[in-house]
Amino acid sequence: MKKILVTGGLGFIGSHTVVELQNEGYEVLIIDNLSNSSIDVLGQITSITGKKPVFENLDLKNQDDIKAFFKSNKNIDGIIHFAASKAVGESVEKPLEYYHNNISSLIYLLEEMQHNNVSNFIFSSSCTVYGQADIMPITESAPFKPAESPYGNTKQIGEEIISDTSKVSNLRAIALRYFNPIGAHGSAEIGELPIGIPQNLIPYVTQTAAGIRKELSVFGGDYPTSDGTAIRDYIHVVDLAKAHSVAMKRLLDRKNKSAFEVFNIGTGKGSSVLDVIKAFEKVSNQPLNYKIVDRREGDIIEAFADTSLANTELKWKAELNLEDALASAWKWQLSLK
Repeated sequence: MKKILVTGGLGFIGSHTVVELQNEGYEVLIIDNLSNSSIDVLGQITSITGKKPVFENLDLKNQDDIKAFFKSNKNIDGIIHFAASKAVGESVEKPLEYYHNNISSLIYLLEEMQHNNVSNFIFSSSCTVYGQADIMPITESAPFKPAESPYGNTKQIGEEIISDTSKVSNLRAIALRYFNPIGAHGSAEIGELPIGIPQNLIPYVTQTAAGIRKELSVFGGDYPTSDGTAIRDYIHVVDLAKAHSVAMKRLLDRKNKSAFEVFNIGTGKGSSVLDVIKAFEKVSNQPLNYKIVDRREGDIIEAFADTSLANTELKWKAELNLEDALASAWKWQLSLK
């Protein structure tokens, strides 16, 4: 049984990926500092899979703690690295916090991988590395544009650090560039549960529909799009989680074609914010109170993926659509009452 370490494994994407890894027969270890997650998620994962992952409350910014973890946890076969601060708007307001958290933790983790001869690594990257791309859909060969936010910049820098390290070590790495993950597990045991006011669209949508928030602010109604609102590629988190399991198997089976590979993970379809609102109202049968406000700093006009490389190389494809994802997110929201 292969042993996989998942950092940030109690977070939104991390927890769903742990479930998929356990379903595939991997032994999973989780590191999480609970800064934007809950220890309750550990029990919810166990409820879904019937297997309790090993968990350690650890902050990756503390290098001594990482060393101690690797000293007591030997024979790790691969690492999936989610642990990072992830809100675009917040990163604009707190740049130093984002650079310190996202870059330092990555460097410390890669150093310990080298010291402990762990070579297989999946990096949680983002379509924000492309900035506002010139051509849609976006392929992996699209050039990096100057980042629109410190968060996006940490993903660009992170990929560069991994690429440079892979050239001079035994590191075999895959960066998965996610588009916009939404939804929840079909069991409604796990889903997106931000601490405090949500920074992402969908939990704000579901919390507004549930009466927790007064109204949804739609940032920008004057974008050069069909309805004036920003366009994104919304991917169901379960599809995204499966991509991590597939990518890890590629590394373990040594099927990677270079030391550092990148893949877009999305649906290939762009949906505007108003499209999302209409689709949510349809699947939930709930009218949504929203207001169009000024654009938010750090946001781009549109981004949706060309996923053909992941489709052919990873043999992975998104199977669930926008309505599936929104229905699962609403089911999850209702389970929290």
